[in-house]
Amino acid sequence: MNEAFDYDLICIGSGPAGQRAAVQAAKLGHRVAVAEKARCVGGVCVDTGTIPSKTLREAVIVLTGTGGPLDPRRRIRTEGRPTAEQLLSRVEEVMTRERAVIEDQLQRNDITLLQGEASFLDPHRLQITGEGTNAVSAARILIAVGTRPAAPPGVPADGEVVITSDDVFRMKKLPRTLAVVGAGVIGVEYASMFASLGVAVTLIERRDRPLEFLDHEILDELLHQMRSRNVTFRLGETVASIAVESNPTPRAVLLLESGKRIVSDVVLFSAGRVSATDRLNLGVAGLLADERGRLKVDETFCTTVPHIYAAGDVIGYPSLAATSSEQGRLAACHAFGLEAGAMSPHFPIGIYAVPEISMVGPAEQDLTRDRVPYETGLARYREIARGQILGDDSGLLKMLFHREDHRLLGVHAIGTGATELIHIGQAVLALGGGMTYFLQNVFNYPTLAECYKVAALDASNKLRR
Repeated sequence: MNEAFDYDLICIGSGPAGQRAAVQAAKLGHRVAVAEKARCVGGVCVDTGTIPSKTLREAVIVLTGTGGPLDPRRRIRTEGRPTAEQLLSRVEEVMTRERAVIEDQLQRNDITLLQGEASFLDPHRLQITGEGTNAVSAARILIAVGTRPAAPPGVPADGEVVITSDDVFRMKKLPRTLAVVGAGVIGVEYASMFASLGVAVTLIERRDRPLEFLDHEILDELLHQMRSRNVTFRLGETVASIAVESNPTPRAVLLLESGKRIVSDVVLFSAGRVSATDRLNLGVAGLLADERGRLKVDETFCTTVPHIYAAGDVIGYPSLAATSSEQGRLAACHAFGLEAGAMSPHFPIGIYAVPEISMVGPAEQDLTRDRVPYETGLARYREIARGQILGDDSGLLKMLFHREDHRLLGVHAIGTGATELIHIGQAVLALGGGMTYFLQNVFNYPTLAECYKVAALDASNKLRR
């Protein structure tokens, strides 16, 4: 410990990266503080991002029965369409509990919470501005401030007609029509949720295909299911302007560069996020962010200043809560000289649309591009007893095996429980396993895990031809 400083480590931000780094450092016996500018701990993950959006999705499924006629989550029925109040009351309940869990974890590890906005005074000192202003110092600093939605061009978000993802949880009523600008992960997730609520959704994306990193077969199934819920896709289209009209009622008018005109009760602008580093006064610490506010780090998550680290969304891809948490832990280990390996490359990606999607490893088009010889194995939920029980007849699990040594290369899934199901494939992939494991082992019956056995048998049969 360095008594010349108030703390051995200060984490700026209490999201997954800052929280996990703080706990790791505290468990190593160091004096740790977390600076948080928001009213509650948890960062964007708990306030407007991962936790509330996934809770909203679950509430939509429960209140509408979207998960299928026999989905066990279909417990609550409402007369007509659920209200915004019904949906968001569940979101607030979960957020409150999650914040309490994080606060308790910080307290149990004797981590000081500095309530207020942090900015650098010099490379080792921070000014914390909250109800008052005070300066604190640390031998090491971790920047984990996360991101915020990029601002809509031309017209500011008013929280009612023109909104960002941060404003969804302040909606007082559900719109009849919704235009979503940007078909990235967040845009697709919210478009599918609102469509499941009976909202007429138009999804506008400048690229010809959204979510190009997904396996194309999985993506095609997602688009098919979203279209079946009345989502209109305007792909290869760019918004030229957004205006708000108030006569007879407030509504958004979008003009596309192609000349199309789209009128909608609400427009959700979801075209990227920028790192929230602009108020940190990085210059006095010797740091420089890129045009989107991101910080560059090395393999130990250290910035260009030797004692300042960064982790989570603020350093860019993959910008997942799970990976951010692990980055924070590893950063704290490296900061205090503890031997720590690199983060595993076999991390899963989950997209919490309706239906949900998950993947680990390369997609089929990636293997084709890289000229890797492979074979596919498919299992459809309608062929699996558990799929029939759940009433999900459109789910799909796809496995990719190397044609020569039968190593597992990747797993891609869409449907009920896909984000849970993917972890079996992740474990086998990380351990270097392959087709033999799935062919020789027994899976509980009836479960969705049986998809792995069926898909492996499918690939094995193809290889014998």
